[in-house]
Amino acid sequence: MMAMALSTGQPVFSFQPEAQEQARAIVARYPEGRQASALAPLLDLAQRQNKGFLSRDAIFYVADFLDVPAIRAFEVASFYSMFNLEPVGLYLIQICRTTPCWLAGSDDLKKAIEEHLGLKVGQTSEDKLFTLREVECLGACVNAPAVQINDDYYEALTPETLIAILKALARGEKPVYAPCNVAGRCSCACKKEKTC
Repeated sequence: MMAMALSTGQPVFSFQPEAQEQARAIVARYPEGRQASALAPLLDLAQRQNKGFLSRDAIFYVADFLDVPAIRAFEVASFYSMFNLEPVGLYLIQICRTTPCWLAGSDDLKKAIEEHLGLKVGQTSEDKLFTLREVECLGACVNAPAVQINDDYYEALTPETLIAILKALARGEKPVYAPCNVAGRCSCACKKEKTC
């Protein structure tokens, strides 16, 4: 029988068997007595299992899993911007607002997203498909403007190419987009050894 949270009656978070195996493998990478160093990777694992956000129960569970004080887990979860403490859409759109992307047109991308999805920064679409956020540097300045959607980077974007990506995602497709095939440039994560 699954344990329930007292306050909500919702199931208490716990790692599913595959995630529990991954968590044990992550913890095993650290020297004896230093297992608490696995806090950030285990919070990430919990967030991935929990539909892109860390519930209170998930944070408590990870703290207990690592035998660290819960406040320590909450400090890490609330400090780093990659952890979401509120539910997000299936696709978390993070648009870079740092100077290189801004100069290259990130404001135009944001406007296109807002108009296409009817969202403002910080909002989630009614269908729970998209959440829009502005973030600091994504580290893809050479191909600005850049947007990160979940774990994928999209670079050298125009409003039109970004909307095409959003439409593909809404249809349940995995967009294939990289500056290599659009602007004649490699993406920052390009695995090619030669110049594109």
